[in-house]
Amino acid sequence: MARHWRAGAAGLAVLGLTLTACGGAKVGEDSSGSGSSGGSGKCGTFNLAVNPWVGYEADAAVVAYVAQHDLGCTVNKKDLKEEIAWQGFGTGEVDAVLENWGHDDLKKKYITDQKTAVEAGSTGNKGIIGWYVPPWLAKAHPDITNWESLNKYAANFKTSESGGKGQLLDGDPSYVTNDEALVKNLKLDFKVVYAGSETALIQAFRKAEKDKEWVIGYFYEPQWFLSEVPLVKVNLPKYTDGCDADAAKVACDYPVYDLDKIVSAKFAKSGSPAYDLVKNFTWTNDDQNLVAKYIAEEKMTPDAAAKKWVDANADRVKAWLK
Repeated sequence: MARHWRAGAAGLAVLGLTLTACGGAKVGEDSSGSGSSGGSGKCGTFNLAVNPWVGYEADAAVVAYVAQHDLGCTVNKKDLKEEIAWQGFGTGEVDAVLENWGHDDLKKKYITDQKTAVEAGSTGNKGIIGWYVPPWLAKAHPDITNWESLNKYAANFKTSESGGKGQLLDGDPSYVTNDEALVKNLKLDFKVVYAGSETALIQAFRKAEKDKEWVIGYFYEPQWFLSEVPLVKVNLPKYTDGCDADAAKVACDYPVYDLDKIVSAKFAKSGSPAYDLVKNFTWTNDDQNLVAKYIAEEKMTPDAAAKKWVDANADRVKAWLK
């Protein structure tokens, strides 16, 4: 998922034990069942943030599996939304975020200003955010992939939640989205409605394709679901450098994100082999989609999904451990 986060998308409390995380966990508290087996050894404890989309869960599953089984780390996975995870860098409660979607605002705050975090290189994944429609709809109405045609079809997208306008379906409210500004600034007769989660968004698109329903919504790549239902991206006004600098005035498409890893400054200097693993960890969109599919569609546990991928890619894992 995507997903970069913007202040105001979700209310935030002060970091600490009062700060709730995704799924009911809290900063300072492990997510249920995610502590590892294996001794701490040279590695010790590795606190790994897990943001709420299955692609990130795939990243975390593989890194945690290798950290446990090859380095002897005790891995604490912490289910946290993006901004909350970054707050944990300064307290030592979060060592690493594995998939950062842009977030120049957070980099300025935590890397440049507070100096509690540092960059740890690219994941190898390229992230694309945008508006998508189901394949049947793009085939039936080819011009719908041009944003300038959307108002012509707005009435077809009306729902009980969209207040007489077309519904533009977004996912988890914590994901970064410029969609409300885009609707306003492009003068579109639509209202942003939140599905609430990545799973709900997927279900809406799956049903729309099966039942030939009118759905347009926020989606992103890499995402395993696109191999099941090849959603078609709507062409918004082309992204140019700086066109999204003022959030209130955004009237352009999202950029292509070079997804990268962020770690706490303390962790980077700790000498932990887990830091070297994070720094060396790279894979492709196809790799991530495969592991995410194991988890989301085949219902494998993250640990089992990671083991299956690691066993099939021993040479690549070995390169991460050099």
